[in-house]
This record gives sequence, structure tokens and C-alpha cells, in this order.
Amino acid sequence: QVQLVESGGGLVQAGGSLRLSCAASGTLFSINALAWYRQAPGKQRELVAAISSGGSRNYADSVKGRFTISRDNAKNTVYLQMNSLKPEDTAVYYCNLWGAGYSYWGQGTQVTVSS
Repeated sequence: QVQLVESGGGLVQAGGSLRLSCAASGTLFSINALAWYRQAPGKQRELVAAISSGGSRNYADSVKGRFTISRDNAKNTVYLQMNSLKPEDTAVYYCNLWGAGYSYWGQGTQVTVSS
């Protein structure tokens, strides 16, 4: 059974930084694509960043230049480094592991950015 456990969320002032982590178990981590999504109150869940098994990355326009997604296959962990945080980055952040015909989600971690 695949499990994804996020950590690293919290309260930070605008302009600050946080690093989110997502540890995976129950799957061959290195062959999967991974992504971070977020959902703010009253809004739809949106893609923030994704990284392929080969390390290719893509980002939402709203976070380009501020956020960096990375993966450590030896630790079965994906990270999201978030710099220059803005109040509009406030949301619950979810880790996603996906492939052909499957998709798994973590429980989410709250990120709150105060102005």
C-alpha cells in the first residue's frame, strides 16, 4: 500500500521560506512522477510543481523563480523549497505520486503566509 506523508508546513511571514517534504513508502519511488498541489479555501486544487522520474521539472507560473521541486530517490522523498512566500501562497499543500493508471495523495500540510 502506497503512503505519502507530508511535513514542513507552518506559519511564516511574507518574504520568508519553508521547505516541504513528502516521504513515500510502498512503491518503487524512483520510477514515478511526483508533484505538489495546493488548495486554498474556496478554490480548486491546483498544480504547483511536478518532477518526472528523469528529473524534468515544471512549475505553475505563479511560483516560477520562487519555488523549487526536487527529489531524493535514495530517501524516497520529494521536496518543495518555497522562497519569497506571499500571502496568496496560503493553502493546504498536497504531495502526489502518479503513473499510468494510478495516483496517490498525501494528507496535506497547511502553509500560512502572513502579511
